[in-house]
This record gives sequence, structure tokens and C-alpha cells, in this order.
Amino acid sequence: MIAQTLEQELYNSVEKNTPEYIKNNKYIDINNKEEMVFVLKKEHLKPYDANTNPEGLNLDNWLKNYEKEAAVSTAGIRGPQNILYPYDVRFPINIMGIMLATYAKALVAKDKYKGKKLIKLAGREVRYNSDKFLDLIARVQAAQGIETLTTYERKTMPIWLASFLCFKLDLLGGEYITSSHGISVKNATKDLNSQGSQYLPEESMEFVDKIKEIFALVEKDGKYEIRIAKSDDELINESFMETINNGIDLYKEYLEKGVANKENLDLIKGIKNKIIIENVGGSAYNTLSKILTAFNITEKFDWMNIEEDPFFHGIGKYDTDPKGNKCFYDYSVDATVLGKKQDGSSYFPVIDTLNYDKKLKEYPIGTVVLITDPDHDRLTVCQIEDKKSIDFLDKTGISYSELDNDRILCIYTANQSFLLIMDFWAKQLKASGQWNNHPRFMIKTTASAKSWDEWAKYNNIKVVNVPVGFKEIANIMKKVEMQLINNPEKDVIVTDVFGYEVNLGKNPRMIFGGEESGGMIIGSEELIKSKAGRIAIAMREKSASEAIIVASALAAKLEAEGKTLSVALDEIFNSNEIIAKYDMREDIAYYNESEPDIVKLTQAKKDGEALRTKNDLFYLTMALAEFDGKITLDNVKSILKSTFPTLNFDNLIDIKFVGDGTFLKFTDKFIEIRPSGTDAKTKAYGAGSNKDDISKFAKILGNYSGDLNEEYLALISKDYYNNAKDKSMEEYLKFTNKDADTRIFEVPNYKETIGI
Repeated sequence: MIAQTLEQELYNSVEKNTPEYIKNNKYIDINNKEEMVFVLKKEHLKPYDANTNPEGLNLDNWLKNYEKEAAVSTAGIRGPQNILYPYDVRFPINIMGIMLATYAKALVAKDKYKGKKLIKLAGREVRYNSDKFLDLIARVQAAQGIETLTTYERKTMPIWLASFLCFKLDLLGGEYITSSHGISVKNATKDLNSQGSQYLPEESMEFVDKIKEIFALVEKDGKYEIRIAKSDDELINESFMETINNGIDLYKEYLEKGVANKENLDLIKGIKNKIIIENVGGSAYNTLSKILTAFNITEKFDWMNIEEDPFFHGIGKYDTDPKGNKCFYDYSVDATVLGKKQDGSSYFPVIDTLNYDKKLKEYPIGTVVLITDPDHDRLTVCQIEDKKSIDFLDKTGISYSELDNDRILCIYTANQSFLLIMDFWAKQLKASGQWNNHPRFMIKTTASAKSWDEWAKYNNIKVVNVPVGFKEIANIMKKVEMQLINNPEKDVIVTDVFGYEVNLGKNPRMIFGGEESGGMIIGSEELIKSKAGRIAIAMREKSASEAIIVASALAAKLEAEGKTLSVALDEIFNSNEIIAKYDMREDIAYYNESEPDIVKLTQAKKDGEALRTKNDLFYLTMALAEFDGKITLDNVKSILKSTFPTLNFDNLIDIKFVGDGTFLKFTDKFIEIRPSGTDAKTKAYGAGSNKDDISKFAKILGNYSGDLNEEYLALISKDYYNNAKDKSMEEYLKFTNKDADTRIFEVPNYKETIGI
């Protein structure tokens, strides 16, 4: 009932803040299922004016903002939408933008693969208007002669399955509609290339440039026609996915060669306490439940929230903001987000809205809860424990939320739960005698735990650090694969984002790829082959299904040993001589993303982006200047000491730009300050040997205004400061392009490979 009231409040505020001219200007009738032709006019490019330009859509401004997002986006081009009026072009995500981007991508593809049969996949999760966007994407592609595979009746599917099928079936790529674990009113198109990997910025810029060309023609000729095929066009193929059981059989086969081996399945089948799957948004159930049934382990799990709901069952939603102001406020569905109450105490706002004090009442101590997000790619691991363990949990750095007088729910960061998983998987490989078959390596983001690096070093596992974003992990995978193909007898050597050359050895295998935000993948022992014979060492997208299988096997093993996850984590710290036991993330949001008035939202975001950029430039410029030899590390320390007199920088040993943020390396910790690539936010990450210390550093550095003191200005010129962003992009591209995967996708004969 509370969720329904909050959703109605959201609807009311959207209705109230949508002008009548927007409600009445339905330039594309998305309910018309017949073939249509949209005429893009010169008037559409300019702002709306009731008297002089009643057809104005301000598309020039939309494209300018869209291009900015495309250049830096870490996970699709995201943004808020008008959930009731999706043709509202004042919002970044809208029907017009979806149509233009899809059409431009189709033109780019046709230019590259002239005369070839092109097949793409289109998928979605449960967000507002996702079904409409998917229908439009498929119809625009069909009108350009591109066949689109979708699930029957275009129902939901996880992002990892879309990615997997793009690679496995050798498709040109895919369009997936999601905004991951973002707030309900956000949406995005996550573009997948032929590898099933998210577009890198240069790939996104190709179709952005094509939109610019179209706008130039509109300016010249006054109009431009875009055809939209009928909704049941023969090139929109729902039947093929039915013949392959929506890809579940292929994915089951893949899992059987990895985490769903006999040993792990037997462990799960022997578990006594049921594992709970918290299905935020509801869209994971459609696929994961069938996978569990296929492995004959479905009775070992209980589900929560199996119905699909774009409001995400009210999870993360409140009627006040963090300051106590009365308004609709969305904390997203990231269960690990920490909030502050009015009295200054910390709490988990998303966990609190899951109502676990009631829902978990009958479940025993030791019950494991696995929380996955709407596109089913992230995982949060929780476990019910006795309150008597609080002192031990505090010492170990594990957070918790109260359930009742006797029990608490331990909430593990991905840094903690993934360390448990990678250690478990390594032990499984050793027990089966497979460990020594290959050299082992890990790909992780710089913002992920220092404990991962320490664990890897202790276990003789090489580590490749990359910027935030799973596409960065996939980029390294592809570099490794190219060397495996071209020089199978030689050591594989890659360069990480710190600039270090990492020798992975001959014919290596990836034991783990992941990031602190909850996404992970396990590498395959046997190289994965597509239908046309391409190879991969691992899949290109994080998968909560894969994570749930291996996490469930871990939980079953620990249950049999009479251990909790917390005890197992502490044992890993001790047995692997890990010093950096603690990690934290400080999220600084500069505005209310849930603001329903787009004029206020746009201005607030713009103001917030300026604050975010100022904070970023303060650290970024120092890192680049030190790299260029314009200042020394001692100069950096001096600037930081004078700016932050309450912090100690004596043991700072390095400062580096790491592709999308600034990494400060100390002898006992790291702090990374990173501007969000998709919003007006700053993220401050920390990991080290003292929880209070890293928390203090992350809070102070993350919330800093970015003001430059006299010492800073005396050491670094304003010109250098003003050009730092451009220079950082140059350095980022050097990293991504070094030893880049130069394999060219060749469109296969689909009749021979997949029979269509």
C-alpha cells in the first residue's frame, strides 16, 4: 500500500509538471502498429515557442547533451525520462532520441557491412516504457533491412543473456534497454557490439556523428524522412528465440563447463536452509527460475518479488529526501547504499524498504539472501546472524541492519562477497586438479578492494587493473584473446591502467573479473566458442545468474562446515595475510535525481556537474602534472597538506590518473576520487587497514569543493588546469588502444551457423 501511494505521488508530480503542449504533441504515435514515415523537420531542431515555433523539439540541444554522455558513459547512455509521456524531448531519454540513435546505428552498420545480412538482438528489463522503446527499435531496424531477434511477445530478459547471445550467435550486436540499478525514472539504451560488450566511447561517437550528418541535411533541405516498419514486420523475429528456448539451453551448457559443475550443484542440492533470491523489479525471475529448474535445484530457493514492476515494488523509495524535506525521493535499488538519519546515524535506506523485519521472520539464523537488480547483472550477498556476533562483525568490517531483538542481517559489500567467491572458486579448481593447467589472472577495476590484489599476490595470481565499467574488463579480455590466437606459444602481456606491463604467462585463464559495484564473471577453463568459431576467455557482461550459482555453492559448503560468511571472510583475511581488510564508498550526489520538474532537474544537474567537475579537476590536474614532471610527489603532498590540514599525507607514495578518476596510493590504503560518467555525482572509494581512517579520507576528499589555494596556483598554471580534461581523455585513449583487439567482425552465413 505504501508503494502504491508513493507511485501515485510520482505520477501526480509528473502529470503536474508536464506542460500541455508536451502532452498534445505526439509527433510519433507509438500505439500505431502499422508502417509509418516520420518527417524530421528543421523546426524540430529548434526550441519550442507557442507562437513562432509550435513544432519545436529543441533537438539540437538534445544532441549536444547526448553527445556529452556518449563520450564518457560507463554503462550505456543513461538519463531520466518522462514516465507518463515518453515523447517528452525535454528529458534525455525519449521516443525521438531512441528513434534517431537506432536509425543512425543502422546506417553506420549498413555502411560497414554493405550487402550483408545483418542480425541484431533487442532486449529489455522492466523499466517504464521499455516495451515501447524495444518495439520502436525493432521497427526502425526492420525498416533498414536489419533483422531483430526478440523474445516471444518481446518479454523481459537479463542483460547478460543478451550479451551472451550476441557473442554466441555471432550477431552484429544488440540493443538492451536498462538503467541497471539506477532510479526508477531513469532509462538507457545499452549498446552491445558483436562481442556482446558495451560500446566504447569511440563506437558510440560513430552513430552520434551520423545523427549530426542527418541534422545537417535537415538544415539544408528542410526535412528528412525516417521509415518505421509495422510492428509485426517479418524482420522482427520472435520465433527463433523460441526454438533455442530463449537462449537458456545455450547458457546452461556454458554454465556446466564453469560454475555449475557437478561439485557445485551437489553442494547446492545438499543445503538445508533455503536460499532467498530477492528479485528487485521482478524481471530476473523469468530467466533464472528456468535455469534453476534445468539444474534440478529450484526447490533450494525461495523467491521474493517475482511479479514485474517498473516501480520496483517501492524498493528504495521515500516521501522525504535525505535532509528531511517532503518530496518523492529514490535511493535507487543498490542495497549497499548508506544513508544518514537526521540524528547522524547511518542506515541502509534500500534494505529498510525491503521489509525484511517481517519477510525474514520465519527464516533461521544462517539464511543467505541474494539480491539482484532489475537487469539481473549485479549481486548483493546478505546473511542472517545472531546479534551476539556484532562485536566480531565490527572488527571484521562487515555492516549489518537490525531485524529484531535477537537477529541482524549482515550486508556484504561486493568487495567482501566477491573475495569469498574467488577464494572458493580457486579452492574448487585446486581440489579438482585443474589449478595448475594454466597460469591464473584477474581483471578488476581500480576502485575495487585492495584485499583482492593482496589475495591474488598471495595465490600467485596476476592482476590487471582497469577503469570503472565492465566494458573496460571486456576490453582486456579481448586483448588477451587476440594474443592467444596470434601467438599461442608466447607469454600474454597486457598493460594495465596504472601503466604496468603484466605478464600473464602462456595460455592463461581468467579466474575472476569484477568490480566493487556488484558485477562479476568467472573465466572459463575451456575457451568459449561461438557458432562461427570465435573464441572468448569469458563472457563480456557481468551475470548475477552465474554469481548466484557460485555464491549458493559457497553458502552450501559453509553451512555444511557450520560456518557463517563472516567467519569465512575473516579466515581468508588471516590465511592470505591480507592487511587491507576494510573498504568503503562515499557517494556524493549534487542534486535530487527524482525531481519531477525537468526545468529544475536540468538546472540542478548542470549546477551539480560543475561542482563534480571542479572536485575532479583538483585531483586530476595534480596527477597529470606529476606524471608530466611539472610537479613532484612532494609538491602534491604539500598541496594536499595545506588544503586538508586534518589529514596525514606523509605516507602517500603515488598519485595516478586511472582512466576515469584519480588514485592516491598510500603505504596502508588507497583513496580514489572519481566523477560519475553518467550523472552529477562524485564517488570516493577507499580500502585499507583502518576503517575509520579510510572513511575520514573518503568523506573529506570526496566532498571537497575543488577550490585551488595559492600554493596550487603557484605550482600549476591555470592553462594546464583548464586543459586537464582534454589531456585525460588522450591518456585514456592511449590505454584503451594499446595492443587493442584488431580482429574484425565478419558477418557469418547465418543459414549455416544458426539456421536463419
